[in-house]
Parts: sequence; structure tokens; C-alpha cells
Amino acid sequence: MKFSKTLIAASLAFVSADTFAAAFQLSEQNASGLGRAYAGEASIADDASVVARNPALMTLFKDKQLSVAAIGVIPDVSIEGESTNNGIDPSALDDDSIAPSAVVPAIYFTMPYNDKVSIGFGAFSNFGLSTEFNDEYVAGQIAGETEIFTVNLNASVAYKVTEQFSFGIGLNAIYADATVIRKVGANASGIDFGADAVNLQGDDTGFGLNVGLMYQLDDNSRFGFNYRSETDITFDGDFSNELPVGGTGGAKLPGAVDLTLPAIAEFSGSHQLDDKLGLHYSVLWTGWSSFESLEAQVTLPTGDKFVAFEKQEQFDDSFRYSVGTDYQLNEDLLLRAGVAFDESPVSQTHLSISIPDTDRFWFSFGGNYTIDKQSNVDLGVSIIRGKTQTFTEADDSGSQWGFESKGHAVLLGAQYNYKF
Repeated sequence: MKFSKTLIAASLAFVSADTFAAAFQLSEQNASGLGRAYAGEASIADDASVVARNPALMTLFKDKQLSVAAIGVIPDVSIEGESTNNGIDPSALDDDSIAPSAVVPAIYFTMPYNDKVSIGFGAFSNFGLSTEFNDEYVAGQIAGETEIFTVNLNASVAYKVTEQFSFGIGLNAIYADATVIRKVGANASGIDFGADAVNLQGDDTGFGLNVGLMYQLDDNSRFGFNYRSETDITFDGDFSNELPVGGTGGAKLPGAVDLTLPAIAEFSGSHQLDDKLGLHYSVLWTGWSSFESLEAQVTLPTGDKFVAFEKQEQFDDSFRYSVGTDYQLNEDLLLRAGVAFDESPVSQTHLSISIPDTDRFWFSFGGNYTIDKQSNVDLGVSIIRGKTQTFTEADDSGSQWGFESKGHAVLLGAQYNYKF
């Protein structure tokens, strides 16, 4: 049985760009930073969500902190057909909604253990995606349904070395679950368009570390740095298809795809310009160059294993630049605004409807409202605009499909914070 090309199509889906950060990276760990376009995340100690972006900042809290957040992602990702080589009208490729809306939740807790040590816990996500095409889509071999879901469970501890300097370290357990379905699509063999060419489902748990540093230059200026290690994930699960020749007939076989979640580093600065106005900035690096290739293997009924494919990806490291501000309008209301530029790691030669990645611009605003001495709420909105891309992609049958893709989104976030 020959699975190599269909498994390639399946594995490419793991790196869809429809999460509105570089490749399949998520920025939405809290709603408080959303209003600043996540500028200053490694240097601002707004709330307990510092567990995700710099655990060293936990030493700045004198009380226990609890934060619960949810960010709604409302995408507008569309593709238009530009050309085909098989006589099919290019307009058959048009699809104005390939990424469903989603909610990204998070919860955090921090507490001072003594005057030097603080501890914290968090549950959030750094990576994820979801795309979905109609079962009868003509280019079904490169479309179908794709979902990757990750949860990062993080336990952190921070130590105050001096009044100016603190460091923190965290252990991360990352659970990842993936579903990839590819359809046969248009063909000359009489096979139903909606028959499964690939049905691959699997999950895994990986582990990693993150470390953070915080330096208080003076009463008005603070700098922060956070590094999160890469994590290896092997999606072990079931593979099947409904192909009449070289297929499994719907029977499930063990299949696996290896994926490395890249390392992330962030440097941030925060400056209180006067008693009302603050300025914040960040440079976030993601080590996508570690993602050099994709490899998958299938275990046959005989017990033999073989590499079904190895495809070079050669992603480049990417950067995200953001600058934001906040303004204390009155005793109860803090206003926020920010902009960001999110750089794509995907080269022009690797673009596809599974990887329509592009540089993006963020325009954000939000605020924090104090309810009482113990609680407050954050609201944030980001408008994300991606560049238009044109590219051509081939499927297993040799058909050439030409596309123009556009990807935009609106993010809506809310967060409740409580200290006790």
C-alpha cells in the first residue's frame, strides 16, 4: 500500500496559518495584553497571566492573584480560484470562509510564598489552528478539515534576588490533539468527491521549560526577558482512507507524524512617562528554523514500519514587533492601545491553502475597569489585516490549482482578575 503523497498532504495541514500569528502560533494568552497588541508582555505585571509570558514578574505581587480569560477569534479567511490545468472553472475553487470562529480560554493563579519566592500556575495555549472546507470541494486532496488543539499546563516559581532583579522558571506539560481529513475531490476515476483520501487522528504530550528575567531600572522603567524551549510532539493515532486502489478500505492503521513546537523568546520594556501615561514595547522571536522537515510513518498489519514521506520545509525564524500605550483616564478606568507587525516564517515557495501564511498587522485597543479593591476586568479588541497572496499548488493527481488568498480577523477578549 502506498500512503506517501496523501500523508504529505495531511501533515502539511499541521502548519496552517489561520490562527492569525506566525504559522500556527497563538498570541492570545490573556485579554489584558490584547488591548496593547501584546506589547510589553515580558515587562508588565498587570495580573496573574505573567505566568505565561514572564514568571519573574510574579515577585512584584504582594497578594494572591487569579485571572480567568477568554479571547474570541472571528476570522475572515477566503480564497479565490485563479487558474487550473484540468479544465475545471477556477471559480469552483472560491471559498469565502475556510476558518471557523473559535474561543481561546486561559486561567492563571499566583501567590507569594514568602518575601523572596512566588509560585504560579497556568493553563493556556501557544499553538493551534482550525480550517474546514466543504466535503465536495473540487481540490479536496489539498483542502478537507484540519484541527490542532494544544493545552499548556505550566507551573512556575520566581525568586527575588534584589529589589531590582528577579528570575523565574517554569515547567510546561503540553497536550496536543490533531485531526486531519482530506477528500478525493475532482477525479477522472469516478470516485465520489467526498470520499476520504486521508483520515488521520492522533495526540501526544510533550514537556518543556521556560525561564524569565526582570530588571527594574528605576521607579518608572522595567525590562523583561522570557525564553520558552521547543517541544517535540509525535501525533500517534489512526490512519485510514476510502481509496479503492492502494487504500485501507476504511480500516484503521497506526500512523504517526512528528512535529516540533518551536522555541520562543521575548524582550520587553515598560516605561511610565508620567502619572497617567505608560509606553510599552516587545520584540518576540520564534525559532521556526527548527522546523526543517515533516516526516510520517505507517505501521502495516505485518508490524513493519516505514517512513511514508520526508518533506523539506525549511521555515525561517520570525519576529513580531509591537508597541503599545496605556492611559489612566480616572481612578477606575485604564485605557490601552497598540500596534504590531507579525512576520511570517513561510517562504513563498511553500505557500498553499494549508499554509497561506502572510505578514500581518495588528491594530488594538482596550481597557481595564476596577470594580472594587479586590477585582477588576479587562476588555480588548484587535483588528488583524493580512497581505494578499497568490500561489499555485499541485495535488496527488497532477492537477494544478491557482489561488489568491486573503486572511483577516477580529479578536475580542475579556478577562476577570481577583486578588486576595
